[in-house]
Amino acid sequence: MPVLGIETSCDETGVAVYDGARGLLAHRLHSQIDTHARYGGVVPELASRDHIRKLAPLIREALTDAGISRHGLDGVAYTRGPGLAGALLVGAATARSLAYALDIPAAGIHHMEAHLLAPRLEADPPAFPFVALLVSGGHTMLVQVAGVGRYRLLGESVDDAAGEAFDKTAKLLGLGYPGGPAVEKAAREGDPKRFRFPRPMTDRPGLDFSFSGLKTHTLNTVQREGDDPQTRADVARAFQDAVIDTLAIKCRRALQATATPRLVIAGGVGANAALRERLAEVAEAHHARVFYPRPEFCTDNGAMVAYAGHLRLAAGESEPTAFDVAPRWDLESLSPPSGESRK
Repeated sequence: MPVLGIETSCDETGVAVYDGARGLLAHRLHSQIDTHARYGGVVPELASRDHIRKLAPLIREALTDAGISRHGLDGVAYTRGPGLAGALLVGAATARSLAYALDIPAAGIHHMEAHLLAPRLEADPPAFPFVALLVSGGHTMLVQVAGVGRYRLLGESVDDAAGEAFDKTAKLLGLGYPGGPAVEKAAREGDPKRFRFPRPMTDRPGLDFSFSGLKTHTLNTVQREGDDPQTRADVARAFQDAVIDTLAIKCRRALQATATPRLVIAGGVGANAALRERLAEVAEAHHARVFYPRPEFCTDNGAMVAYAGHLRLAAGESEPTAFDVAPRWDLESLSPPSGESRK
Protein backbone atom coordinates (compact mmCIF):
# COMPACT_ATOMS: atom_id res chain seq x y z
CA MET A 1 0.00 0.00 0.00
CA PRO A 2 2.10 2.98 -1.20
CA VAL A 3 1.17 6.15 0.70
CA LEU A 4 2.33 9.66 -0.15
CA GLY A 5 3.14 11.74 2.93
CA ILE A 6 3.14 15.55 2.91
CA GLU A 7 4.51 17.72 5.71
CA THR A 8 4.04 21.53 5.65
CA SER A 9 3.42 22.44 9.29
CA CYS A 10 6.11 25.11 9.59
CA ASP A 11 9.32 25.89 7.70
CA GLU A 12 10.18 22.60 5.99
CA THR A 13 8.46 21.06 3.00
CA GLY A 14 8.66 17.29 3.29
CA VAL A 15 7.39 14.62 0.90
CA ALA A 16 7.84 10.85 1.14
CA VAL A 17 6.44 7.57 -0.14
CA TYR A 18 6.01 4.67 2.30
CA ASP A 19 4.84 1.16 1.42
CA GLY A 20 3.74 -1.32 4.06
CA ALA A 21 5.50 -4.23 2.34
CA ARG A 22 8.66 -2.49 1.12
CA GLY A 23 9.16 0.23 3.70
CA LEU A 24 10.28 3.78 2.94
CA LEU A 25 10.65 4.13 -0.83
CA ALA A 26 11.63 7.80 -1.11
CA HIS A 27 11.78 11.04 0.82
CA ARG A 28 12.52 14.60 -0.20
CA LEU A 29 12.91 17.68 1.98
CA HIS A 30 13.24 21.38 1.31
CA SER A 31 14.36 23.54 4.23
CA GLN A 32 13.46 27.22 4.46
CA ILE A 33 16.33 28.10 6.81
CA ASP A 34 17.91 30.54 4.36
CA THR A 35 14.57 32.27 3.81
CA HIS A 36 13.93 32.91 7.51
CA ALA A 37 17.52 33.32 8.81
CA ARG A 38 17.60 37.06 8.09
CA TYR A 39 14.58 37.52 10.37
CA GLY A 40 15.88 35.33 13.19
CA GLY A 41 12.76 33.16 13.13
CA VAL A 42 9.94 31.82 10.96
CA VAL A 43 7.78 34.35 9.10
CA PRO A 44 4.45 32.53 8.56
CA GLU A 45 3.48 34.24 5.30
CA LEU A 46 6.88 33.54 3.73
CA ALA A 47 6.65 29.93 4.90
CA SER A 48 3.29 29.44 3.20
CA ARG A 49 4.51 30.96 -0.07
CA ASP A 50 7.59 28.76 -0.11
CA HIS A 51 5.49 25.62 0.46
CA ILE A 52 3.36 26.59 -2.55
CA ARG A 53 6.46 26.93 -4.75
CA LYS A 54 8.22 23.76 -3.62
CA LEU A 55 5.52 21.18 -2.88
CA ALA A 56 4.52 20.09 -6.40
CA PRO A 57 8.13 19.66 -7.63
CA LEU A 58 9.00 17.67 -4.50
CA ILE A 59 6.02 15.36 -5.04
CA ARG A 60 7.16 14.67 -8.61
CA GLU A 61 10.72 14.02 -7.43
CA ALA A 62 9.63 11.68 -4.62
CA LEU A 63 7.40 9.66 -6.94
CA THR A 64 10.26 9.36 -9.44
CA ASP A 65 12.64 8.24 -6.68
CA ALA A 66 10.09 5.67 -5.51
CA GLY A 67 9.68 4.33 -9.04
CA ILE A 68 5.91 4.75 -9.16
CA SER A 69 3.44 7.10 -10.80
CA ARG A 70 0.77 9.02 -8.95
CA HIS A 71 -1.70 6.40 -10.21
CA GLY A 72 0.25 3.79 -8.23
CA LEU A 73 -0.58 5.45 -4.92
CA ASP A 74 -3.12 3.89 -2.60
CA GLY A 75 -3.47 6.84 -0.23
CA VAL A 76 -2.30 10.31 0.72
CA ALA A 77 -1.41 11.52 4.22
CA TYR A 78 -0.79 15.11 5.23
CA THR A 79 -0.08 17.04 8.40
CA ARG A 80 -3.39 18.46 9.59
CA GLY A 81 -1.91 20.11 12.68
CA PRO A 82 -0.63 21.47 14.94
CA GLY A 83 1.34 24.13 13.09
CA LEU A 84 1.02 27.41 11.20
CA ALA A 85 -2.47 27.68 9.72
CA GLY A 86 -1.40 28.98 6.32
CA ALA A 87 1.39 26.44 5.95
CA LEU A 88 -0.90 23.58 6.97
CA LEU A 89 -3.50 24.65 4.42
CA VAL A 90 -1.00 24.36 1.57
CA GLY A 91 -0.31 20.72 2.36
CA ALA A 92 -3.93 19.90 3.16
CA ALA A 93 -5.30 21.42 -0.05
CA THR A 94 -2.68 19.68 -2.17
CA ALA A 95 -3.20 16.32 -0.50
CA ARG A 96 -6.98 16.47 -0.65
CA SER A 97 -6.90 17.54 -4.33
CA LEU A 98 -4.64 14.62 -5.21
CA ALA A 99 -6.79 12.17 -3.30
CA TYR A 100 -9.96 13.45 -4.99
CA ALA A 101 -8.43 13.37 -8.47
CA LEU A 102 -7.02 9.85 -8.00
CA ASP A 103 -10.07 8.54 -6.11
CA ILE A 104 -7.97 7.30 -3.19
CA PRO A 105 -8.39 7.90 0.56
CA ALA A 106 -6.64 10.68 2.48
CA ALA A 107 -5.73 11.00 6.16
CA GLY A 108 -4.95 14.14 8.13
CA ILE A 109 -2.12 13.32 10.56
CA HIS A 110 -1.28 14.83 13.94
CA HIS A 111 2.22 16.30 13.70
CA MET A 112 3.19 15.09 17.18
CA GLU A 113 1.94 11.57 16.52
CA ALA A 114 4.12 11.44 13.41
CA HIS A 115 7.17 12.50 15.45
CA LEU A 116 6.40 9.93 18.15
CA LEU A 117 6.25 7.15 15.56
CA ALA A 118 9.29 8.28 13.53
CA PRO A 119 11.76 5.96 15.36
CA ARG A 120 9.68 3.01 14.16
CA LEU A 121 10.97 3.72 10.64
CA GLU A 122 14.37 2.40 11.72
CA ALA A 123 15.70 -1.14 11.30
CA ASP A 124 15.51 -1.71 15.07
CA PRO A 125 12.23 0.00 16.02
CA PRO A 126 11.03 0.43 19.62
CA ALA A 127 8.22 -1.87 20.69
CA PHE A 128 5.19 -0.54 22.53
CA PRO A 129 4.89 0.64 25.23
CA PHE A 130 7.52 3.37 25.58
CA VAL A 131 8.06 6.78 27.11
CA ALA A 132 8.77 9.51 24.56
CA LEU A 133 10.48 12.85 25.01
CA LEU A 134 9.23 15.06 22.19
CA VAL A 135 11.52 18.07 22.11
CA SER A 136 11.41 20.58 19.27
CA GLY A 137 11.07 24.25 18.44
CA GLY A 138 7.37 24.26 19.18
CA HIS A 139 6.90 21.53 21.78
CA THR A 140 8.55 19.94 24.79
CA MET A 141 6.57 17.09 26.30
CA LEU A 142 6.86 13.67 27.86
CA VAL A 143 4.33 11.15 26.59
CA GLN A 144 3.55 7.59 27.60
CA VAL A 145 2.87 5.69 24.38
CA ALA A 146 0.93 2.43 24.72
CA GLY A 147 0.32 2.08 20.98
CA VAL A 148 -0.74 4.04 17.91
CA GLY A 149 -3.33 6.57 19.06
CA ARG A 150 -2.91 5.62 22.73
CA TYR A 151 -1.09 8.53 24.30
CA ARG A 152 -0.97 9.87 27.85
CA LEU A 153 0.63 13.24 28.43
CA LEU A 154 2.98 13.06 31.42
CA GLY A 155 4.35 16.59 31.32
CA GLU A 156 4.90 19.53 28.99
CA SER A 157 6.41 23.00 28.86
CA VAL A 158 4.37 25.68 30.61
CA ASP A 159 6.03 28.42 28.51
CA ASP A 160 8.85 28.26 25.95
CA ALA A 161 9.67 24.95 24.32
CA ALA A 162 13.30 23.84 24.56
CA GLY A 163 13.91 24.43 20.86
CA GLU A 164 12.37 27.89 21.10
CA ALA A 165 14.68 28.66 24.01
CA PHE A 166 17.67 27.53 21.92
CA ASP A 167 16.57 29.84 19.09
CA LYS A 168 16.13 32.84 21.39
CA THR A 169 19.46 32.20 23.13
CA ALA A 170 21.26 31.93 19.79
CA LYS A 171 19.72 35.23 18.70
CA LEU A 172 20.74 36.85 21.99
CA LEU A 173 24.33 35.64 21.52
CA GLY A 174 24.46 36.60 17.86
CA LEU A 175 25.01 32.98 16.78
CA GLY A 176 22.52 32.80 13.94
CA TYR A 177 19.48 30.72 13.02
CA PRO A 178 18.45 27.97 13.57
CA GLY A 179 19.50 28.22 17.19
CA GLY A 180 19.93 24.58 18.18
CA PRO A 181 22.91 23.72 15.95
CA ALA A 182 24.42 27.20 16.49
CA VAL A 183 24.35 26.95 20.28
CA GLU A 184 25.62 23.36 20.17
CA LYS A 185 28.59 24.41 18.02
CA ALA A 186 29.46 27.37 20.28
CA ALA A 187 29.08 25.24 23.41
CA ARG A 188 31.88 22.93 22.26
CA GLU A 189 34.35 25.78 22.86
CA GLY A 190 32.80 26.82 26.18
CA ASP A 191 34.24 26.38 29.66
CA PRO A 192 31.79 24.12 31.56
CA LYS A 193 32.99 25.45 34.93
CA ARG A 194 32.67 29.21 34.39
CA PHE A 195 28.88 29.49 34.74
CA ARG A 196 26.21 27.25 36.21
CA PHE A 197 22.69 28.12 35.16
CA PRO A 198 19.56 26.97 37.04
CA ARG A 199 17.79 23.72 36.16
CA PRO A 200 14.19 25.00 36.07
CA MET A 201 11.39 23.09 37.82
CA THR A 202 13.69 20.25 38.90
CA ASP A 203 13.49 21.17 42.58
CA ARG A 204 9.82 20.17 42.77
CA PRO A 205 7.82 17.04 41.89
CA GLY A 206 6.28 16.60 38.49
CA LEU A 207 7.23 16.30 34.85
CA ASP A 208 6.40 19.74 33.47
CA PHE A 209 9.06 22.01 31.95
CA SER A 210 9.78 25.74 31.94
CA PHE A 211 12.54 27.43 29.95
CA SER A 212 11.46 31.07 29.96
CA GLY A 213 13.32 31.85 33.19
CA LEU A 214 16.46 30.18 31.86
CA LYS A 215 16.33 32.49 28.85
CA THR A 216 16.09 35.51 31.19
CA HIS A 217 19.02 34.21 33.26
CA THR A 218 21.05 33.94 30.05
CA LEU A 219 20.22 37.53 29.11
CA ASN A 220 21.22 38.81 32.56
CA THR A 221 24.51 36.91 32.40
CA VAL A 222 25.41 38.39 29.02
CA GLN A 223 24.54 41.90 30.17
CA ARG A 224 26.71 41.44 33.27
CA GLU A 225 29.69 39.61 31.73
CA GLY A 226 29.87 41.11 28.25
CA ASP A 227 29.70 39.37 24.87
CA ASP A 228 33.27 38.66 23.81
CA PRO A 229 33.67 35.39 21.85
CA GLN A 230 34.81 33.30 24.83
CA THR A 231 31.99 34.58 27.04
CA ARG A 232 29.47 33.74 24.32
CA ALA A 233 30.87 30.22 24.13
CA ASP A 234 30.84 29.86 27.93
CA VAL A 235 27.24 31.10 28.11
CA ALA A 236 26.20 28.75 25.31
CA ARG A 237 27.77 25.85 27.22
CA ALA A 238 26.08 26.78 30.48
CA PHE A 239 22.71 27.19 28.75
CA GLN A 240 22.97 23.89 26.89
CA ASP A 241 24.10 22.04 30.02
CA ALA A 242 21.12 23.42 31.94
CA VAL A 243 18.63 22.35 29.25
CA ILE A 244 20.16 18.89 28.92
CA ASP A 245 20.25 18.34 32.68
CA THR A 246 16.63 19.42 32.97
CA LEU A 247 15.50 17.08 30.20
CA ALA A 248 17.54 14.21 31.65
CA ILE A 249 16.11 14.66 35.16
CA LYS A 250 12.55 14.65 33.83
CA CYS A 251 13.19 11.60 31.64
CA ARG A 252 14.59 9.75 34.64
CA ARG A 253 11.46 10.56 36.62
CA ALA A 254 9.23 9.44 33.75
CA LEU A 255 11.01 6.09 33.47
CA GLN A 256 10.66 5.60 37.20
CA ALA A 257 6.99 6.59 37.25
CA THR A 258 5.97 4.35 34.35
CA ALA A 259 8.40 1.44 34.86
CA THR A 260 8.83 1.44 31.08
CA PRO A 261 12.04 -0.09 29.68
CA ARG A 262 12.13 2.00 26.51
CA LEU A 263 12.79 5.73 26.02
CA VAL A 264 12.17 7.36 22.64
CA ILE A 265 13.58 10.78 21.72
CA ALA A 266 11.85 12.66 18.91
CA GLY A 267 11.92 16.19 17.52
CA GLY A 268 14.65 18.47 16.24
CA VAL A 269 16.44 19.02 19.56
CA GLY A 270 16.86 15.25 19.72
CA ALA A 271 19.65 15.60 17.14
CA ASN A 272 21.85 17.33 19.76
CA ALA A 273 24.84 15.03 20.35
CA ALA A 274 25.36 16.05 23.99
CA LEU A 275 21.69 15.39 24.77
CA ARG A 276 21.89 11.95 23.16
CA GLU A 277 24.95 11.07 25.21
CA ARG A 278 23.34 12.15 28.46
CA LEU A 279 20.03 10.38 27.83
CA ALA A 280 21.88 7.19 26.93
CA GLU A 281 23.38 7.34 30.43
CA VAL A 282 19.95 7.88 31.98
CA ALA A 283 18.49 4.93 30.11
CA GLU A 284 21.39 2.65 31.02
CA ALA A 285 21.05 3.53 34.70
CA HIS A 286 17.42 2.39 34.57
CA HIS A 287 18.10 -0.74 32.50
CA ALA A 288 16.20 0.84 29.63
CA ARG A 289 16.99 1.28 25.95
CA VAL A 290 16.91 4.62 24.20
CA PHE A 291 15.72 4.99 20.60
CA TYR A 292 16.08 7.85 18.13
CA PRO A 293 15.04 8.41 14.53
CA ARG A 294 17.96 9.01 12.18
CA PRO A 295 19.08 12.69 12.27
CA GLU A 296 17.20 13.69 9.11
CA PHE A 297 13.98 12.38 10.64
CA CYS A 298 14.42 14.28 13.93
CA THR A 299 13.31 17.51 12.27
CA ASP A 300 10.04 17.84 10.36
CA ASN A 301 9.87 15.47 7.37
CA GLY A 302 7.45 13.69 5.07
CA ALA A 303 8.61 10.17 5.97
CA MET A 304 7.08 10.25 9.44
CA VAL A 305 3.79 11.54 8.00
CA ALA A 306 3.74 8.85 5.31
CA TYR A 307 4.38 6.15 7.93
CA ALA A 308 1.70 7.41 10.33
CA GLY A 309 -0.67 7.79 7.40
CA HIS A 310 0.00 4.24 6.26
CA LEU A 311 -0.92 2.88 9.69
CA ARG A 312 -4.22 4.73 9.76
CA LEU A 313 -5.17 4.24 6.11
CA ALA A 314 -4.33 0.52 6.26
CA ALA A 315 -6.75 0.23 9.19
CA GLY A 316 -9.53 1.62 7.01
CA GLU A 317 -9.54 5.25 8.10
CA SER A 318 -10.35 7.91 5.52
CA GLU A 319 -11.78 11.40 5.50
CA PRO A 320 -14.57 13.14 3.59
CA THR A 321 -13.77 15.44 0.70
CA ALA A 322 -14.30 18.51 2.88
CA PHE A 323 -11.23 19.23 5.01
CA ASP A 324 -9.84 21.62 7.56
CA VAL A 325 -6.61 22.11 9.51
CA ALA A 326 -5.98 22.24 13.24
CA PRO A 327 -3.28 24.75 14.23
CA ARG A 328 -3.96 23.65 17.83
CA TRP A 329 -4.73 19.98 18.36
CA ASP A 330 -4.63 18.03 21.63
CA LEU A 331 -2.55 14.87 21.22
CA GLU A 332 -4.61 12.98 23.84
CA SER A 333 -7.76 13.54 21.76
CA LEU A 334 -6.54 11.03 19.17
CA SER A 335 -8.01 7.55 18.97
CA PRO A 336 -6.33 4.32 17.84
CA PRO A 337 -6.74 3.37 14.16
CA SER A 338 -10.25 2.25 13.17
CA GLY A 339 -11.62 3.10 16.63
CA GLU A 340 -10.08 0.18 18.54
CA SER A 341 -9.91 0.48 22.33
CA ARG A 342 -7.54 3.01 23.87
CA LYS A 343 -6.71 0.59 26.69
